[in-house]
Amino acid sequence: MSKTLEPMMKELERESATTRRVLERIPESKLAWKPHAKSMSLGQLALHIAAVPGAIANLAKNDVFDLSQANFNQPAAANKAEIFAAFDVSVKNAVEYLAGVSESSASGNWCAKFKEKELFTVTRAELLRSIMLNHWYHHRGQLSVYLRMLDVDVPSIYGPSADENPFV
Repeated sequence: MSKTLEPMMKELERESATTRRVLERIPESKLAWKPHAKSMSLGQLALHIAAVPGAIANLAKNDVFDLSQANFNQPAAANKAEIFAAFDVSVKNAVEYLAGVSESSASGNWCAKFKEKELFTVTRAELLRSIMLNHWYHHRGQLSVYLRMLDVDVPSIYGPSADENPFV
């Protein structure tokens, strides 16, 4: 495993536990609920969160990704079992990928294109930090807002929430 990615592996493992706690709060009866017509449904958002680590690890295996080949139509989960099955596979795949990345691969370039147009090039480590982790946290935060709007107790994420205080 790349020394550069060792802290990221520890972070992925720690944050996976936090993400699981947030996903556990999802009311299965509300998977079709949307806070706004332009928003993803709760089931779509949850399945996206479940899939992000493994999907980005899979993208990182290649040096170039053509976004014109991507399907951005997010499917919705039919139930919580589907969410957790996807989450478990996704995290497992991300951990396995990170464990096998060499230092030269971590520091190597990864490029996003749209057909022939280069959109951006970053190191593989930057891709993993930005899209696999930061993007994941962004959507987990979005999910916590959905939970609040549904009057579901929001778990502690990095400290106390209005519903849960890990310090007392």
